[in-house]
Amino acid sequence: MRALAALRGLALGDAFGETWFGRPAGYVERALAHRWLPAGPWFWTDDTAMALSLVAVLHRHGRVDQDALAQRFAAAYAVDPHRKYGKSMHEVLSRVRGGESWSRVAAGQFGGVGSWGNGAAMRVAPLGAWFAADLEMVVGEAARSAAVTHAHPEAAAGAVAVALGAALSARGTPGHELLDAVAERTPDGEVKRGLRRAAKVGLRASPVAAAAILGCGQNLSAMDTVPFALWCAARHLDDFVEALWAAVLPGGDTDTTGAIAGGVVAAATGSAGLPALWLAECEPLPAWVDGVG
Repeated sequence: MRALAALRGLALGDAFGETWFGRPAGYVERALAHRWLPAGPWFWTDDTAMALSLVAVLHRHGRVDQDALAQRFAAAYAVDPHRKYGKSMHEVLSRVRGGESWSRVAAGQFGGVGSWGNGAAMRVAPLGAWFAADLEMVVGEAARSAAVTHAHPEAAAGAVAVALGAALSARGTPGHELLDAVAERTPDGEVKRGLRRAAKVGLRASPVAAAAILGCGQNLSAMDTVPFALWCAARHLDDFVEALWAAVLPGGDTDTTGAIAGGVVAAATGSAGLPALWLAECEPLPAWVDGVG
C-alpha cells in the first residue's frame, strides 16, 4: 500500500533529518561531503507522530474526521509531548486535550490569522497516497486535515501541495513534471508561487542554489519549506537516498524537509525503495501500522 510506504518514508526522512541538528558546522560539511551516516538510533519527531495519528484516522473513518483527528493529535501529544512540537502546537494540543474546540483554538493562533507553519504539510504525504485515485479528494481532504491545527490559508496550501505531490508520485508522474502538476492544483498564494519558482529553478541546480532561492525551512513556514522539499523529491523521485541527502544539504528545518521529501519519494518507489541500512538505524513505527495495509 503506497500510503504506508509514504508513512515509512516520511518517518525515515524525519528521523534522518533530525540527526543533523546541533552538530558543528564543520562536521556537517564534511559528513555531507563524504556521506557519513550519523550513528543510530535515529528518533523521529512530531512530524511522524502527527502523521501516525492522521493515518490512524484514515484507517478508522476512511476520510478526515476532523473531530477524531483533533482528539488523536491531542492524545498522542499528552502521552509523548517531547517530540519537538513547536511552541504553538504545545498550546493548541494542550487546549484541545483540555476540552476546547479545535476550530476555535486553531483560528485564534497568531492574533487570529492562524498558523502558517509547516506542521500541516509535514504530516500529510500518506493522505495523498491514500486518495491518489481521486485528486479532487486529495485536495479537499488535505485542506480538512490542515484546518485542525493550522487555520491560515498558506498552511492549508502547503498541505494540499505535499498531498498532491505524494498522490501524483504514486500515480507515476515523472519528476520533471511533478512541480508544475502540483502547482496547477494548489490554491493561489505564496506556496503556489514558490512551486512555480521551484519549477523554473530546474532539477539540474544544486540543492544549495535551490535553497537560496526557495528557502529550506529557516522561517518555519509552509511558504519557506514546501517548495524546496518538493523540489528535492522531484529531483530524485526514483532515489530515496539522494532525495534525502539533497534535503539536508543546505541546512534549515531538516527534519521537516526530510519528512516531506521522504514521504513523497516513498509514495513513488514503494517500501522497496527505502534503504535497509537506514531503516535499521531508525526508530521503528508502532506495531499497529503493519495492520493498516
